[in-house]
Amino acid sequence: MTLNDRQPRFDLTLTALAHPVRRAILERVMHAESRVTELAEPFAMSLSAVSRHIRVLERAGLVSRRRIWREHLVSFNAKPLKEVSEWIDKSRAFWTTSLDALDELLKAEDAAATQEPDHKGKPR
Repeated sequence: MTLNDRQPRFDLTLTALAHPVRRAILERVMHAESRVTELAEPFAMSLSAVSRHIRVLERAGLVSRRRIWREHLVSFNAKPLKEVSEWIDKSRAFWTTSLDALDELLKAEDAAATQEPDHKGKPR
């Protein structure tokens, strides 16, 4: 699967991670399934505002919500983070290799420039 195939999911995942409240919610559900009311406790916002943040996380596939009677329980799903992490690792490997090759090329050019004679025939 190419990045273009995954792009909408990546966009949803990265958008979900872009907000500090959603990252905090995600941190909490990574450790244990939690009630929406528990997740809302540390934030100075309404329960419906927290629920909207949870819906963004749900659309990204980072969490799932299940209902038991009147309680909504939220649990973590690592798959979208794993996919983004794998893409970042591949990108890092590509850029590390490319930048290392560029560094070697620039060092070789610098070394060649110091060996070239100047206009008077002396090495620089």
